[in-house]
Amino acid sequence: MNQESSQTTAHLEVDELIPTATSIRLRANKLGVLAIAFFAIAAAAPMAAVVGASPVLFSASGPGTPVIYAIAALLVALFSVGYLRMSQHITNAGGFVAYIAKGLSNKWATGGAGIAILTYLSLQIGLWAQFGVFAQQLVESLTGLGLPVYIWIVVILVVTTGLTMRGVDASLKVLGVLILGETLVIAALVVSLVGQNGLGIFTFEGFTSSNIFGPGLGISLLFAFACFTSFEATVVFAEEAKNPRRTIPRAAYLVIAFIGVFYALSTWAISGAIGIDNIHATATENPSGMIFDLAEASAGSWLSVAMQVLVVTSFIAMLLGLSNMFSRYLFALGRAGALPARLSSVSKTGAPSFAGLVNGLVVLVIISAFLLTGADPITTVFAWFVALGTAGFIAILLVTSAAIIVYFAKTGVRDNLWVTVIAPALSFLAFVIVGYLTLDNYDVLLGGAGGVARWLLIGIPLFFIAGLVRGRQKPAINYAAEIL
Repeated sequence: MNQESSQTTAHLEVDELIPTATSIRLRANKLGVLAIAFFAIAAAAPMAAVVGASPVLFSASGPGTPVIYAIAALLVALFSVGYLRMSQHITNAGGFVAYIAKGLSNKWATGGAGIAILTYLSLQIGLWAQFGVFAQQLVESLTGLGLPVYIWIVVILVVTTGLTMRGVDASLKVLGVLILGETLVIAALVVSLVGQNGLGIFTFEGFTSSNIFGPGLGISLLFAFACFTSFEATVVFAEEAKNPRRTIPRAAYLVIAFIGVFYALSTWAISGAIGIDNIHATATENPSGMIFDLAEASAGSWLSVAMQVLVVTSFIAMLLGLSNMFSRYLFALGRAGALPARLSSVSKTGAPSFAGLVNGLVVLVIISAFLLTGADPITTVFAWFVALGTAGFIAILLVTSAAIIVYFAKTGVRDNLWVTVIAPALSFLAFVIVGYLTLDNYDVLLGGAGGVARWLLIGIPLFFIAGLVRGRQKPAINYAAEIL
C-alpha cells in the first residue's frame, strides 16, 4: 500500500514538471486598469488621429465631425455591453478569437483568427509606412538630415520589437511618457483656442442633420470607427490583469470614454475656432497643415513644432501598443494549437518574446518587399493596408457579435435582456450596416487608388476559409482549455 502510494506521488511530481497547454501563461496580476488602458489608448494614437484623421472627417461632415466621433464611441460602447458581460467567463490573451470559440466553435474561432491575423498585420504595415514618412519629414525640417523613409522604419521597428520582447514594464514606461505628452499638447491647443476665441467656439449650430447625416456620413463614420481599432487590447491583456473580471470592464469603458471625449472635444474646439462655415473648405484645401497652422496662430510656433514632434512620437506609441497586443494574440493562438507551439513561449519577465520577434520580422519583410521595389509609402502601402485592416476589423467584430448572441442563447442567461439580447442584437445589425458602408466607400479608404488594391479585400474571406480548414484538419485546437 505504501509502495503504491509512493509510486503515485512520484508520478504526480513528474507530471507537475511537464508543461501543459494550460500551464503556459503570461505573468498574471501584473496590470491594473490604467496600465491596460495605456496600451489601448496608445494604440489608438489620439494625437495622430486628431492631426491625420480629423481633416478627413471635417472635409466629409464639416462641423458635424464631433458628433460622428460620439456616434462611433456609442457603437463601440453598444458592442461592449454584451462583450464585457461575456468577459466575466473568459480570461484569455486571444481577444475576439476566444469569444468566438466560446460562442460558436473552435472551427469558427480559427476562421476568425485568420481574419484577426490579416487585420492586425495589415494595420501595422500601413501605419509603419505612414510613420516613416512623418519621421523623415520632421527630422529633415528640423535638422536638414534627409534619410530615406525606410531607414526610420527599420530603426524604430527594431526598438519597438525589443521593448515588446522585454515585457510590459519596459513598454509602459515609454507609453506613459508619450501619452502624457500627446494629451497635454492637445489640451494646450484647446485652452489656447478658448483663450483666443472664448467659450463660444463650443457652438451647437453645426450639429445639424444635413452635416451629420449628409452624404459624407459613410466615410466619416469609417474613419472615426478606425480610431477605435485598438479597443480589443483591453481583453488581450486579460491574463496579465489584476482581478480581470473587474479590471477589464473598467479599462474598456475608460478607453471608450477617453478616446470618444478626446476626439469629440478637440474637434469641436477646432471646428468652432476655424468657423463652422469655413471648416469644410479649410480641411479640403489644407488637410495636412490645418491643425499645425491653427496651433501656430493661436499659441505661437512652439505649439506647432511641439505638435509636429508629438505626432511622430504618437505613432511610436501606437505601433508599440499594437506590437504588444498582436504578440499576445500570436501567443494565445500558438498555445491553443492554431499556430506553431513555439509562439507560446514566454521570457523570464513573462512576455511573449518569440511572438514579438516573429511579429517584428514579418512586418519588416512585407514592408521591405514593397518599399525596396519602389512602392509609395503613403499612396500604396499606407492606403492599401490600412483600408484592408479597417475592413478586416469590422469583419471580425461582426463575427464576434454573432458569437455573443449565440453564447447567451446557448447558456440561457436572461437575467438582463438589455445586456444579453437587445444590445448584442443591435450591435450585430450596426456592424452589418458599417460593413456595407465599408464596401461602398472602399475607394475613399484607399485614397482613390481603387483598381488592383480592391483585390486585397479577397484576403479576408481567404484567411477566414484557411482558418476554417485549419480548424477542421486539426480538431485538437482547443481555445476552451485556455478560458478560465
